[in-house]
Amino acid sequence: MKKFMDKDFLLTTEISKKLYHDYAEVTPIIDYHCHINPKEIAEDKKFENITQVWLGGDHYKWRQMRSNGVEEKYITGDATDREKFQKWAETLEKAIGNPLYHWSHLELQRYFGYEGALNGETAEEVWNLCNEKLKTMSARSIMKDSNVTLICTTDDPIDDLRYHIAIKEDETFDIQVLPTWRPDRALAIEKDDFADYIKELSKVSGIEVKDFATWKEAITNRMEFFHEVGCRISDHGLLYIPYEEATEEEVNAILVKALNGEKVSEREELQFKTACMLYVGAKYSELGWAMQLHFGVTRNNNTRMFNRLGADTGFDGIYNRVSIDQLSSYLDALNKEEKLPKTILYSLNPVDNAAIGVLIGCFQEAGVCGKIQQGSAWWFNDHKTGMIEQMTSLGNLGLLGNFIGMLTDSRSFLSYTRHEYFRRIMCELIGTWVENGEYPNDEKVLEKLVKNISYNNAMNYFGF
Repeated sequence: MKKFMDKDFLLTTEISKKLYHDYAEVTPIIDYHCHINPKEIAEDKKFENITQVWLGGDHYKWRQMRSNGVEEKYITGDATDREKFQKWAETLEKAIGNPLYHWSHLELQRYFGYEGALNGETAEEVWNLCNEKLKTMSARSIMKDSNVTLICTTDDPIDDLRYHIAIKEDETFDIQVLPTWRPDRALAIEKDDFADYIKELSKVSGIEVKDFATWKEAITNRMEFFHEVGCRISDHGLLYIPYEEATEEEVNAILVKALNGEKVSEREELQFKTACMLYVGAKYSELGWAMQLHFGVTRNNNTRMFNRLGADTGFDGIYNRVSIDQLSSYLDALNKEEKLPKTILYSLNPVDNAAIGVLIGCFQEAGVCGKIQQGSAWWFNDHKTGMIEQMTSLGNLGLLGNFIGMLTDSRSFLSYTRHEYFRRIMCELIGTWVENGEYPNDEKVLEKLVKNISYNNAMNYFGF
């Protein structure tokens, strides 16, 4: 029997162990998609206790605590941090098979030197150990100790990016912290607060948005500002990628209707979003940005809890009717004009793996390795099974060697162990193929493959 999460955790072959320990383990981390607050980096935030750094804003953990029957006061409510930690520890011991079990214990091992198992009985010991260690830790020290070289946060077009600028000008900190353009609210014409948001966009851009032409001007103005600050990636979160053609006059009328406070129809919503996505996609190509498309999410399924807690609190789910045809039409429309940017496709539904794996092969381009990417196993799929399925599908249908690898998609500074988790799984998968005689046991080639997927491919792809 193997020891619990020892140095060869998830590694079963000698080749897998060598690939991980000699190459993947020592390769730096680039985290090109996360939800870290740049203010906390700029101010080098310190945490009073493990609950603050572990449970604050972590809807992954909140979901499982609710599944364990924990009252909301111990999750997002006014219970003490110690009480919340206890409820999480009691939940975690039941989480066999869940990536949270592995992530949590990797974090305890790497950052706090705790080799045991967290549960209800050991909670007091772990609480005291972590809190003592946290006295010497901060946001920046955690990033440096994790061998991080660069991260990309997620930022709204109306953000002034003051913290990114401050970090960039701070010569005492050498980790790059770059913004990512996330314009979802500028496209969300169906939302009740859309007109109010557009007023804010008008204010920060200095361009009064009164029709589609001025919408494009304001968006371009903010894109250029983001570019100056170092942004090289965009990101969109959509139920699915729309494609419903309309004339410029029709799109203009739809936008004016919404700005006047009138409700738009579902078809009008799709027409407006399609026009917006075509415009920004072409601009990304012009700027040399990569475009991330996250789709397949049903938001705020529990209305009662949404009304109580708001969005991003653990009540989203998987959408099962994503139209690959519409996605293809969108990519093709940009491609026909030679304005298709580097694009990364993430579906929350693993059923879409094969369809995406085949579709990306339709839009590759000479001179660009893996221009169109299937993104890493995302959100409800970034567990062992999901990662293996995503990489296996990509290997079967495309070029796994061009894959740009893992990201944390997290709000926590302790989440960099997710890269370790991914790299262990990746090395085990590759090592098993080699062990089975499905790929040559050529150490030089394998070293390059592992380092590229872990780090180099992403650096080259985004042009950082």
